[in-house]
Amino acid sequence: MPAKKTPSPATAASPAAPAPAGPPGTGLSLVQRALRKLGLVRDIDFALYLPMRYEDETRIVRIADLREGDLGQFEAVVTESEVSYRPRRQLVVTVDDGSDTCQLRFFNFYPSQQKQLAVGARVRVRGEMRGGFIGRQMLHPTIKAAGTALPSALTPVYPTVAGLAQPVLRREVRSGLARAVLDETIPVQIGLRGAWDLRASLSFLHYPTPDVSMAALEDHSHPAWQRIKAEELLAQQLSQLQARLERAAQRAPRLPSSAEPLASSLHAQLLAVLPFGLTGAQRRVGEEITHDLGREIPMHRLLQGDVGSGKTVVAALAAARAIDAGFQCALMAPTEILAAQHFGKLVGWLDPLLAARGLRVAWLTGSQKKKEREQMSAAVESGEAALVIGTHAVISEKVRFKNLALALIDEQHRFGVAQRLALRGKAVGDLEPHLLMMSATPIPRTLAMSYYADLDVSTLDELPPGRTPIVTKLVAEHRRDEVIDRIQSQISQGRQVYWVCPLIEESEAVDLRNATETRDELADTLGDAVQVGLLHSRMPTAEKAAVMAAFTANEIQVLVSTTVIEVGVDVPNASLMVIEHAERFGLSQLHQLRGRVGRGAAASACVLLYAPGDSGRVGETARARLKAMAETGDGFEIARRDLEIRGPGEFLGARQSGAPLLRFADLTTDVLLLDWARELAPVMLEKHPELAQRHIDRWLGTKAEYLKA
Repeated sequence: MPAKKTPSPATAASPAAPAPAGPPGTGLSLVQRALRKLGLVRDIDFALYLPMRYEDETRIVRIADLREGDLGQFEAVVTESEVSYRPRRQLVVTVDDGSDTCQLRFFNFYPSQQKQLAVGARVRVRGEMRGGFIGRQMLHPTIKAAGTALPSALTPVYPTVAGLAQPVLRREVRSGLARAVLDETIPVQIGLRGAWDLRASLSFLHYPTPDVSMAALEDHSHPAWQRIKAEELLAQQLSQLQARLERAAQRAPRLPSSAEPLASSLHAQLLAVLPFGLTGAQRRVGEEITHDLGREIPMHRLLQGDVGSGKTVVAALAAARAIDAGFQCALMAPTEILAAQHFGKLVGWLDPLLAARGLRVAWLTGSQKKKEREQMSAAVESGEAALVIGTHAVISEKVRFKNLALALIDEQHRFGVAQRLALRGKAVGDLEPHLLMMSATPIPRTLAMSYYADLDVSTLDELPPGRTPIVTKLVAEHRRDEVIDRIQSQISQGRQVYWVCPLIEESEAVDLRNATETRDELADTLGDAVQVGLLHSRMPTAEKAAVMAAFTANEIQVLVSTTVIEVGVDVPNASLMVIEHAERFGLSQLHQLRGRVGRGAAASACVLLYAPGDSGRVGETARARLKAMAETGDGFEIARRDLEIRGPGEFLGARQSGAPLLRFADLTTDVLLLDWARELAPVMLEKHPELAQRHIDRWLGTKAEYLKA
């Protein structure tokens, strides 16, 4: 697994080695600017910038022993050298090492190369051997003078950027590694033991000996790799635990259970008006949240649950706790459609109960008319709006809360650090609001243990009664007519259908159907008796709301949409979901879209319409996603497989906003190392705080700050 490019750290310690000056006024050479693009600023950055692969330049082989596809190195004499113009200008060179001959071709070359490859010259050639009707050949091989000393270690190949050649990057990394302070930060009595300390591990991984197993280097199973991964995971665990401890030192409003008689509290009245009973999971999570709200330490909890598990109800009950204690609550969602879904539900449940108390629910979005927004903002500032629901408009500078105590963030991975900080900044005085973040994408265990280790995690692992299982079918594009027949059957039974397209406009890069064309095509096929609507992200907000209202009222039977309906849309009468070009969607996104059906009593289905490529089959990754969708409807199993296929970035979204992903450790294979790091981190912070801070600084620099928001 190659080392990943790391984002540029905010700190600037020891600079890279001096290089020629760049353009006037920049202060940095071209090389230094390229190095900064790779995040290489401090000496330790260079030391931790590990190769993505290696080349073996330690051995000379015979031309005759190289097979097609082999990467090899030999020494030979140039027997022919000429510039050919058929079919294009190229330098064609023939070399002979006594065992066989090989033709070298260069389509880009300089006079110095022609001189180096003159007839009679003895050269060292390295490249990939190719076959063909003219015999053995190499395209653009590396050429050196023969007879020079062979290296004693494999040659590292690093991820790079334009303008930064491998020889220059190798020189800078070697220099940074030599200067870096690599003393031990893990106490021997509680840490790792063995021959592979940090310096030995890094030195070996930059310059491994040729006798090492290449497989052990590539799959990161070598002991040197194990040491690096352990240190990286420990730095992450230390920074997460440090963030948690710093939050524990802050203060938030205490929101104890209501002092009112039980029946007259808003919490109790809300429970009484709900048209359904709570699941055991909802009651358990509600108790966890109630316990947190009753403390002065700010709650920082992630509420995760599969689609349809009832997160909105839990959030509403938490809001009721805050309002019962005399405070305000804010709910922020990433899109107006999702915010409107919450608003519709919560107004129906809470507005009559709040009205009796002289309070109300406020609605704030960017598309509101100025007068309406001013009225809503005034209600928020006066405290009349006990619950405020909206999009990013909730955190605009003009919105001032009277006494915000609880912030709810839906689809938390869609919001970055800046937005969460802005919402926290709406509290009054020195107090922090309690924070409850919600996610409809279940977090795999290893991800919760690592990137979300600074949070308390509550899980809704039980679906409410009445949710019907969703049958998932994989259907190739050439069977599209069968899907149309299925749509007509559902509509004849009074049901409704979603049809999701991945693009809204024609693209030259991919041959995908335009959502507008799909709507027109379906309208023509299904006839005038069926209303086919269109919904996409570029429509005006009012138009989007009108389309959703018409679909909810069954005035539209088929809704053609982009992924704007991925989360939050709740239409119980919709029983069929068709996802076009399903092979182009991520696994978690497919699962979210599938969750838009199966919300009523009718049997529901999800059709994944896929288009095989030129080879007649979909790619390996896409095939793994489609297979997972067909095999399971369990969101936690889906999340586990998505982590294996695409890595943690899919789940984190904007949460990190600059904080580093793990570069070397793999959460699917390094669980034992993660367990070790989780166990060691609290011991180090308690007994060796200075070493712990040095370890964090070494691995994360100031990027650790991103984890504290």
